[in-house]
Amino acid sequence: MSSAPDMRLPVEASDALARIDACQARGEADACRQALHALHAGAGDHPALLQALGLRYTALGLHEQAGACYAQAVRLAPADPDALYNHATALLALGHVDDAETALDQAIRLAPRDGSAWYNRSTLRRQTPDRNHVDALRQALPSMAPADPERIPLQYALAKELEDLGEHAAAFAALRAGADARRRRLRYRVEDDLETMRLIESVFDEDFFQRPIEGHPDARPIFVVGLPRSGTTLVDRILGSHSAVASRGESSDLAQALTRIAGPARDKAELVRRAARLDFPALGRAYRDTLAPGPALRIVDKTPANFLYLALIAAALPQARIVHLRRNPMDACYAMYKTLFRMAYPFSYDLDDLGRYWLGYQQLMAHWRRWLPADRFLELDYEHLVTGQEAASRRLIAHAGLPWEPACLSFEHNPHPTLTASAAQVRQPIYRSSVGLWRRYAEELEPLRRRFAHAGVEVEA
Repeated sequence: MSSAPDMRLPVEASDALARIDACQARGEADACRQALHALHAGAGDHPALLQALGLRYTALGLHEQAGACYAQAVRLAPADPDALYNHATALLALGHVDDAETALDQAIRLAPRDGSAWYNRSTLRRQTPDRNHVDALRQALPSMAPADPERIPLQYALAKELEDLGEHAAAFAALRAGADARRRRLRYRVEDDLETMRLIESVFDEDFFQRPIEGHPDARPIFVVGLPRSGTTLVDRILGSHSAVASRGESSDLAQALTRIAGPARDKAELVRRAARLDFPALGRAYRDTLAPGPALRIVDKTPANFLYLALIAAALPQARIVHLRRNPMDACYAMYKTLFRMAYPFSYDLDDLGRYWLGYQQLMAHWRRWLPADRFLELDYEHLVTGQEAASRRLIAHAGLPWEPACLSFEHNPHPTLTASAAQVRQPIYRSSVGLWRRYAEELEPLRRRFAHAGVEVEA
C-alpha cells in the first residue's frame, strides 16, 4: 500500500505542502517544522491533509505529531485503509505494538489485497501455534496473479511466520519465492555499487586524510553505521536511553547536504570526486542545521549506509563520534535477505548480490579502519553486544564521552519513538536467538557460504 493519501487536497494546502517539501529539500529543518505546525493547526477536519502532514512529520522523525495526525484521520475516516495503515505505522514507532496490530487487522479487512499491511502485521511479534496468520496467508496467495506485486510482501509475511513456528524448509521456500519476485522487478547491478565503493577508497586515500582540514566543531553527532540488520537500531536504543542523548533515527540529511553543497553531478563517480574537494566546514554546518534544537549533548544518527561517507564525516565534523556495527556475515546476509525493505538496499534480494556487496563493504571498512582517528571510531560486534550487554553498553557510553547511567541496560523501556525494520524487536530485552540462525538454512545458503570461504572470510557463529 502506498502511504500517500489518494484524496484531493485544497489548493491552498497543496501549495503549502509543496513549500514545506522544498524547505525540507534545502535542509531547513527548523523552518520546515514551523510550517508543518502552522498547517497542522488548521487541518483538524480534513483527513487527506492530516495524512499528508503525518507523512512529512514522519520524514522529520516527529512520530508523536505524525501519530496525532493519523489518529485524527482515522476518527474522521474510520473505513479508510490508508489512514489505518499509516496510523499503525505511527503506533509501532511509538511502541504501541498491540494497537498497531489491531489497526492492521482492520486495514486488511478493508483492503485484503494490501500486501504491505499483511507483511507489517507479521513482523510485529513472534507468531505462535495458537496465534498466527499462516492459514490466512496461504488462502490469500492463490487469489493473486503470479505477477501481482502484492504477492511479494505476502510471501515475506508467510516466510516470517513459518520461521517463527519452526517450519524452516517451508519458510525458506516462501522467502525465496518472494525475494526472486522482488529481484526480477529491479533494474539493479551490484557491480555499480562495488565500483562506487572502490572509487571512494581510491579518492579518499592517505593523502586526503593527511591534509589539514578544518571542519565544523559540533561535537553532538554520533553516527551509527554498518549494514542493515547488524544491530544499529539496538545501539541507537542503548545510547538513546541516556539522559543526555537524543536520537534522530535514520535520516538522509547527510547525503542530501552533500548533494546540495557538491552541486549537480553527471553520475556517482563525479559526485565522489567532487566530494573530496568540498567546503567541509560548510558541509558540517549544513548537517548541523538539520538537527532538532534541544538540550541533548549527543544526537544519534542511525543510518547504516552512512558507512559510505565516513571520510566526509571525519572532515566536516571532526568532533563527531562514529560507531560501526559488525556481524557474522552469514547471519548478517540472511537477516537482510529475509527483510522486505521499501526502496533501499536493492542488493538484498539475491544471495549472490548479497555476498558480493558484503565483500565490497568489508573492503571499504578495512580502508576506513586504517585512517579514521581511533578516539572517534568505535567498532562493536553484534555477537558481543548480545552476549556481553553491560560491557558493550559501557564502551558505547564511554565512547560518547558521557558518564554511565544504568538506564542504558534497560533500553527496552526507552520511550522514544523508533521506526526501523527492528522497531518491534527493540521493545524487548536483548535476545540471542538470531546468533547462528543461518545454520537452520545451511543447505539453502551454501552458495553464499562458499563465496565467503573462497574470499577467505570466517563465517563461524
